[in-house]
Amino acid sequence: MGKILVLYHSSSGNTAKMAQLIAEGAEAIPGCLVRIRSVEAASADDVVWCDGLAVGSPTNMGILSWQMKRFWDDAMRPHWMKVDGKIGCAFSSSGGWGGGNELACQSILTVLMNFGFLVFGVTDYAAKMTTAHYGAVAAREPRTPDVQAACRLLGRRLAEWVAVFVDRRAEEHPLQKLESRMMPGKEG
Repeated sequence: MGKILVLYHSSSGNTAKMAQLIAEGAEAIPGCLVRIRSVEAASADDVVWCDGLAVGSPTNMGILSWQMKRFWDDAMRPHWMKVDGKIGCAFSSSGGWGGGNELACQSILTVLMNFGFLVFGVTDYAAKMTTAHYGAVAAREPRTPDVQAACRLLGRRLAEWVAVFVDRRAEEHPLQKLESRMMPGKEG
């Protein structure tokens, strides 16, 4: 059973709402156990426990928050090499569009890569003109259907990759699912 952790820091509650949506998306894939933790309540054991990790932070001057960075600098430092090869992705909420949320996602992905995480973006469109190439992003609260869909898509994709690469369930591969939908009657 794949284990997914949604780890977030939230100042205003907006990133916490995104975390809930991402967890919903991950729970859509059968056989995944999902845990949500705020950075204040999380421990390194939570990160060691998981197979897949979604990390979320408010956008602070175009990068992740100092609280999230401190978690990786302090709590995770003794666990270097214990999380190598896990699967990771990012999400961020900013005060408005153009506030640097994609840069914040890239800064989160950089931290994860330094710990050996295999990181990904999502090529699928969550809604018209809405992607999650660098992660799911929101301007303030994730209240619009397109932003909510991007959050759920990111969580679902994380769970799919965990199912494929950790649980060896090839039928959960996104391209296999797409092919099955495009060719009715074809068995996965």
